[in-house]
Amino acid sequence: MIPIAPPRLRTSEDDNGRRATWLELFYDLAFVVGVAVLSERLLTDTSLTGLFSYTGYFGLLWWLWASHTFYADRFDTDDLFSRAIAAAQMAAVIALAASLSTGPAASTLAFAIAYATARWTLLLMYARAHRHVVETQTLTRGYLMGFGLAALVWTVSIAVPESVRPVVWVVALAIDLTTPWVMRREQAKVPLDVSHLPERFGLFTILVLGESIAALAAGLSHLEWSAAPVLTMTLGITVASALWWMYFENAEGTVVRRSDRGTARNWRPTVWIYTHLPLALSLAVFGVALEHAVNDAGSHSMSAVHRWLLVGAVAVALGGMALIQFASNVGPRGVLWRRSITINRLAAIPFLIVIGLLPGLEPQWVTAGVLGVCVAVLVADLSSGELRG
Repeated sequence: MIPIAPPRLRTSEDDNGRRATWLELFYDLAFVVGVAVLSERLLTDTSLTGLFSYTGYFGLLWWLWASHTFYADRFDTDDLFSRAIAAAQMAAVIALAASLSTGPAASTLAFAIAYATARWTLLLMYARAHRHVVETQTLTRGYLMGFGLAALVWTVSIAVPESVRPVVWVVALAIDLTTPWVMRREQAKVPLDVSHLPERFGLFTILVLGESIAALAAGLSHLEWSAAPVLTMTLGITVASALWWMYFENAEGTVVRRSDRGTARNWRPTVWIYTHLPLALSLAVFGVALEHAVNDAGSHSMSAVHRWLLVGAVAVALGGMALIQFASNVGPRGVLWRRSITINRLAAIPFLIVIGLLPGLEPQWVTAGVLGVCVAVLVADLSSGELRG
């Protein structure tokens, strides 16, 4: 039986090759389910109200994942207690996902209970770290106070009328997000792991990109085999591959290596971390838009809503990647390369807007246009590869 071991400060260890644990990968599976359920929700309601609701719930789901990731980055210890807490959090996330479905389980009350449970379990983890890791007690004390207040507000939201509940959630989330900012000086004394953190955010990016692959299969499964849906599917998977390429090909410059702490000023961690939220959101929306494109292919022109959902998602994704690149360490290829990569992504956005403004296009041609823009960005990236500075 695996023993109980106290948490320790992982970021103080000289471990350049630290990787995500099997427990972290298993934990991510609950969020795969959550994102899939949310995508199904948006698939059935692409109105502005539906998109706004999707964005809010996705942000809350992402914050749960990010909160656990920040804890694990500093204090992770794979012992019996950690596994039990991870299982409890996964159960809360699964219940949360079910509450967001379009079926009979849909319930803001169930969502509030599940989310509050997930936040209280996080507090248990920080309370344990506060007890055992003496050198970070000022930081963990601040987290316990701020996140504890937010968890209390989440708990209060269970008892308020349903119409008021979202307002209470906004207050709770505001407290949650303010807490790291208030504790920023103490956080700077306990830096994040620059090998582990990028991998964790990269894995979440893979997670949401995987939804686009699932969406393409789901779209085809509802149709008889014909040229237009298959072409749209092929183009869609190529766009997803291009987005994957853009993000991960340039990942070596995302943060400084532990041996290069002297150049840490080049990394803007707050911008880098929080820009991953709109990036992940846009990639998840991209998957929903692809399913609509496959469903509509061959029958009629792509509706304005579905067209803008597709080009808008890719535009936001490219904008997010540009900002992440701007906030990254220069990496081995230098400042000029980083600047060029950032500009390539921003320059592509107007061309996507032009595609969105063109009415009457069938889904396969909209998708082909988006692919053309992505290929142009990749070609520009390859041309930028020779830059040094």
